[in-house]
Amino acid sequence: MNDRGTNLRKVVAGLFISLDGVTESPDQWQFDHFDDGMMTAMGAHIAAEDTILMGRVTYQEWASYWPTATDEPYASHINNAPKYVVSTTLNKVEWGDWHNVTLIKSNLAEEIARLKRQPGKNIGVAGSSTLVRSLLRDNLVDELTLMIHPVVAGRGKRLFVDGSDLKRLQLVNSKVTSTGVALLTYQPRISE
Repeated sequence: MNDRGTNLRKVVAGLFISLDGVTESPDQWQFDHFDDGMMTAMGAHIAAEDTILMGRVTYQEWASYWPTATDEPYASHINNAPKYVVSTTLNKVEWGDWHNVTLIKSNLAEEIARLKRQPGKNIGVAGSSTLVRSLLRDNLVDELTLMIHPVVAGRGKRLFVDGSDLKRLQLVNSKVTSTGVALLTYQPRISE
């Protein structure tokens, strides 16, 4: 709740991440750890969101796959949910035959504030570690779930990079799946 007592939607980010902080190309290292615990967590995440925010790279990777995919339950979810693509370089976005994708080229904080005031469930950030990093930097993430896999990827883009500002978070939920994936959910720590 904000200080006026109105309920606002939350911006919730969830990322697959290796022990060494890599979020890029999880398809190369995460599938053998995808167990019932992860499926349950993913199902809960999907059930709690009705809007999806993604960066350019994720959009470009996913727009060619998901509109015709049958991998459930995510295919139905992502194809039917309103999607917002954050990019300063794209000029238009499409999602197969669906007309529920919008391009955000500027004023991201204003657009997120507008989306949060609308009725609905959470606004989920799909993949997009660069976008998540930017949202964290600008204090626009209400909840961050890291699905830490017992893997050292060795290379790839990392969520946290040198030169980032100090951010204090508080752990609000934790669980370890049967394959050793730590599901850790954080919220920004409120200064006292």
